[in-house]
Amino acid sequence: MSALPTARRIVVGLAVAIALATGACAPAGLAPSAVPSATVSPRAPQPGSDDAPPPSVEPSPAPEPEPSVEPTPSSEPTPSVEPSPTTDPTATAPPTPSAPPALMALGDEGDDVRALQHRLQQIQWMEGPVSGTYDDATRLAVEGFQAKRGIPVTGQVDQATLDRLVAMTREPTRDEMYNIMRPGPALLAEGATGDAVKDLQARLKQIGWYVPKIDGIYGPKTAEAVSGFQGKRQIPVTGEVDQRTKDRLYAMTRKPTSDELNNIVATPKPSSMTLDDRCLSGRVICISKSQRRLAWVVDGSIRMTMDVRFGSELTPTRNGVFSVYWKSRDHVSSLYDTPMPYALFFSGGQAVHYSADFARNGYNGASHGCVNVRDKAAVAALFDTARVGDKVVVY
Repeated sequence: MSALPTARRIVVGLAVAIALATGACAPAGLAPSAVPSATVSPRAPQPGSDDAPPPSVEPSPAPEPEPSVEPTPSSEPTPSVEPSPTTDPTATAPPTPSAPPALMALGDEGDDVRALQHRLQQIQWMEGPVSGTYDDATRLAVEGFQAKRGIPVTGQVDQATLDRLVAMTREPTRDEMYNIMRPGPALLAEGATGDAVKDLQARLKQIGWYVPKIDGIYGPKTAEAVSGFQGKRQIPVTGEVDQRTKDRLYAMTRKPTSDELNNIVATPKPSSMTLDDRCLSGRVICISKSQRRLAWVVDGSIRMTMDVRFGSELTPTRNGVFSVYWKSRDHVSSLYDTPMPYALFFSGGQAVHYSADFARNGYNGASHGCVNVRDKAAVAALFDTARVGDKVVVY
């Protein structure tokens, strides 16, 4: 074997080893897959060589990297919102309190209304005959009753109003509901004599129903006076004194004095009240602010006097000449929810009337413009004596 072939074999082996060594040395940090692969290209023959030279290794072009696609950030999930109570479709708003249902109201008619009216009469919130119609007078009486007792003021009768009224009154009889008044047993009648008859005659005399001397004998004149008193007050006219007649008479009068029972007329004292000139003719309720007195005057003669008080500076009693235009025995103020018994109205809402506050507290208080009287028997007598149309002078 010649030496030349052996040398060729050595050269070729060295070339292959170099090529392999070169391909295995990748730059630091590159993964083997990123190392460019070698390609073998023929070399030009060298001078003096009868064989092809070892192949040269050229790196193949590196593949263009694929554009990296940054991942689209996933949208964060919207947090779930619990519905508020106001937006929850299943939630219901608390119900608005409604007025209690009306059992009776304006315009109603029937026996229930009759019973209502009589019960209101029993506690002096209404006056006059029972009509059976829920009219304005009934509504005003119900409003006053509700306001006095802390019940919502609607003017309608609900269950709370009815329960309170029933608890304070008795069941009306059918006669009472239909204004049928039957006389009770006679306590005094014609032929009776004694101190009870004297007391009756003296009381009738106080309010102008009995004129003769008091003699203690229940004769025709006494029966006539009793009949007139009963007719005026819509009590069955019998001329006899039953319990209803006696109660009404006693409520309007005072206990007679010994002089009255024995026809002893005291010498009249000169009146300390100076009358205005406008009080000197006709029938006049003469009221002096400076003297704080009221006089009932007939043709210039003073028949009775009483203490009075007036409105404050904020609600003054009006001065002037007026006339009585309405009488209301058991009146209750719808504006101030205050009883005004024996009211004689003379100017708008201003009236002469009895005042329990004046009787209790004297001049420490004032009215809302009315003329207050503290002597109940005196103003009751004035109420019965005065007529609608009588003159009223305030000065």
